[in-house]
Amino acid sequence: MSQTNTHPYPHPHAHPHPHPHAPLPAPSREGSVVLDIGADTGALVIHTGPEHDGLEIEVSPIGDDAHRTHAAVRPRHLPGRTVHCVLITPLEAGEYTVWRTGDESAGTVMVQGGAVAEFRWA
Repeated sequence: MSQTNTHPYPHPHAHPHPHPHAPLPAPSREGSVVLDIGADTGALVIHTGPEHDGLEIEVSPIGDDAHRTHAAVRPRHLPGRTVHCVLITPLEAGEYTVWRTGDESAGTVMVQGGAVAEFRWA
């Protein structure tokens, strides 16, 4: 099943959603996130500003623009500060395009197995 995006958070384009979107969970706290990483899978953290809270950010393997996965920006409460970011896990090791909009790239990032890659949303 495919539908046009009707997500209540800022979302710059429509794309197929084979799944419904639930309301965003409460902000994460230190030590509350479990990463599903291993020999062939890693994780990606995309750092943003608080103005992007709720924005869904998509990534796809380089050369396979149609095979995208996404997650929403959420606040993460850490000792002495709050950061806003997207966490996508697991991702197969490889190079990924980070999408600003449906057809505009924000850049690329390398995800390595057993590691956490980071990308700064400018």
